[in-house]
Amino acid sequence: MIRTVHTTRYVTPLREGGSLPAIVEADDDGLYVVKFRGAGQGPKALIAELVAGEIGRALGLPVPEIVFIELDPEFGRAEPDPELSALLSASAGLNLALDYLPGSLAFQPLAAASLDPGLAAAVVWFDAFVSNVDRTPKNPNLLFWHRRLWLIDHGAALYVHHAWTDTTDPLADAPDRFPLIKSHVLLPFAGDIAAADAALSARLTPERIAAIVAAIPDGWLVDQEPPGRHGGERRSAFSSSPAEEREAPPAATAEARRAAYVAYLTRRLAPPRGFVEEALDARAQR
Repeated sequence: MIRTVHTTRYVTPLREGGSLPAIVEADDDGLYVVKFRGAGQGPKALIAELVAGEIGRALGLPVPEIVFIELDPEFGRAEPDPELSALLSASAGLNLALDYLPGSLAFQPLAAASLDPGLAAAVVWFDAFVSNVDRTPKNPNLLFWHRRLWLIDHGAALYVHHAWTDTTDPLADAPDRFPLIKSHVLLPFAGDIAAADAALSARLTPERIAAIVAAIPDGWLVDQEPPGRHGGERRSAFSSSPAEEREAPPAATAEARRAAYVAYLTRRLAPPRGFVEEALDARAQR
């Protein structure tokens, strides 16, 4: 079960993130990094953060705790910065947050040489499976905290879902080999990727995948139009024309869209796993 907390204090924005996440305090006295529903990529980035992050946690990888966090509409009204005020107002209600790691240090490639090669191989496998494009030397999204490596920021994973529509077959994308894995920051330090594949793929049963996807809030699946995109020529993934949306076709339901994620991820695990072959080829060329 993913806990739900309520925001009690807006601490500070994290302006180095393109989606303007922020550190907030919640009613459990914890500090969290909030990913806002009203940010540029809309709910799909939160879905990727939730699904990929929980898959990582299910695999035993060091991903901070993920929580749902309720944001009071008053936070937007009280914020003097107009950009932040608009973001907070657009995000009132349910958002996603990760446990804040105070005092954590940004990942430095020189420190990777001391990493456990088995852990590096597991992270490479995980990122190839969820198609995470944001684990490069330029943007590793890795932290060191208490001398341990931590994986953060998975909102750019599952990038193929941004192209899905209600007429798209998600299974067509599932065999993608993910050639971008060649740019993974931990690939040069990865140990036996084939061994990681054998161990990790066995942990992700269809039931476990379904349980993770079941946690996606219905509202994030139904309302998937990113801010500022209304009325544009290209509508968000899973969306149809305004007339079709008013008719509420069965494929537009939250359950149908949730089933698409389960089908995609389950099929992606079915052998032969092209993303593993791609990672093995990329590792051999290092």
